[in-house]
Amino acid sequence: MRNVSFVVALLTAGCVVYQTPPPTYPPPQRYVVEPAPAPVYQPPPPAPVVSVYVEPPLEEPAPIAAPWAPPPMLVEELPPPPFEDAVWIGGYWVWQGTWVWDHGRWAEPPRRDYRWVHPYYEHRNGVVLFITGHWASVGVVFIAPRHDRDYEVERPLAGVIPGPRPIGPDGCFVPAPPGSRLGIIIPAPVGTAPAVVTSAPAVVNVGMRINNNVNSNNSTVINNVTNVTNVTNVTNVTIVAPASATANGQAVNATVPAQAHLAAALPAVVHVAAPEPASRRPIPTFARGRAAVELPAPQPVHTAIRAAPKQMTPASPELRPAAPAPMPTAAPAPAATPESRGSVERRDLGPVPRPVQQPPAIAPAPVPATTATPAPSPGAVEHRDRIDPHGVRSPESADHPGTPGPAPKAPAPAAAPKAPAAAAAPKPPTPAAAAKPAQNTQGAGAASKDKQDKAGGAGQGNTKAKPNEKEKQNEKHKEQEKDKEHVER
Repeated sequence: MRNVSFVVALLTAGCVVYQTPPPTYPPPQRYVVEPAPAPVYQPPPPAPVVSVYVEPPLEEPAPIAAPWAPPPMLVEELPPPPFEDAVWIGGYWVWQGTWVWDHGRWAEPPRRDYRWVHPYYEHRNGVVLFITGHWASVGVVFIAPRHDRDYEVERPLAGVIPGPRPIGPDGCFVPAPPGSRLGIIIPAPVGTAPAVVTSAPAVVNVGMRINNNVNSNNSTVINNVTNVTNVTNVTNVTIVAPASATANGQAVNATVPAQAHLAAALPAVVHVAAPEPASRRPIPTFARGRAAVELPAPQPVHTAIRAAPKQMTPASPELRPAAPAPMPTAAPAPAATPESRGSVERRDLGPVPRPVQQPPAIAPAPVPATTATPAPSPGAVEHRDRIDPHGVRSPESADHPGTPGPAPKAPAPAAAPKAPAAAAAPKPPTPAAAAKPAQNTQGAGAASKDKQDKAGGAGQGNTKAKPNEKEKQNEKHKEQEKDKEHVER
């Protein structure tokens, strides 16, 4: 019994299967990593500068071995030249127991055949060989420091903190652009004016260099030689630098004038203004073994970075200016009439007079069937242009004196003369009265013939000669005889 009940329980009991739904997970969050803005280069605060005027020597001085590199260049405001042959000298770093700024100015050559020689900087074995700017005759050849000779390094003045050694390759160079990292030097050919880098961007790494552009067959300048012929036909130089060398991260490939006064006048990216000397009296050039010159107190220097041009970004829809309202279109002009069209085409001749309207033609009176019109004489035909030929009686009416001819039409109006001023339109002539029907009598025909003959004689005024008095009397006599015959009948 127990087994039966167990089987029944199994049969009656149902199996319920529960399906577990798959787990749901939130979508992964996406994180947009925006690149960090490029750091804005801030040049180090420049140290106070000693600014002086140095009296240039009249010949090439002996080279000086300075223990550290000159600071970056400074920016000067160039005044206009005071006379035609003025030469811009100075405007670079000179050694006076430390690097001091020789302020630029306009000067006159000491002699007619003298020219200005730019200063010479050379990196050699961690020191700087320096030859200050000087005057030299045109035929004198510049002599670079010899490589087979060791130069004793100069000692700085008391209390002067030495700067970093030159950073860059060995050879001739010029100081770095304004606002650059201290110690960096810019390789350049011999004879390059230091002012050519005034408008270049600041550099923080090695890589900027200067190339000469020579436009003739003269010998070019080669570094590390003993005797160098000065290249006098260099009109401009090219400044090249990779993006990794500049402070703003932009590559440089620019051409600037080679003349010092033209290059110094270009706008600077980093404007580090050179202070004016405290004294107008120049100091002598540094010479080894000579007593040091007392220098004025250093002056503070101010730095200003020229703002980069802003990129033009599209404005948001809210800030965009509204579209201008459409201009109202003029109503279509009516079709031009011949009169208005003529007034436009001939507006240079003034208004055109309106044409005279032709008078309506008058219908001829009904003609009786039994009447006939006399034949016209040859002189009745009108040859003038102003009379309508339809007004002349036809030959058929001339054969039958009792039949009247068609009514004459009004003469065509004379054309108004063209004149710049507006002329009054001529009045149309009055229409001619319709011809009355002729009576069915011989006398009426004779009278009509007489009038026709008179009209023909008048019409032939320009083509035929008028009849003489005798012919008129004969015609009058004939008319009287015709009247008598008519009375007798």
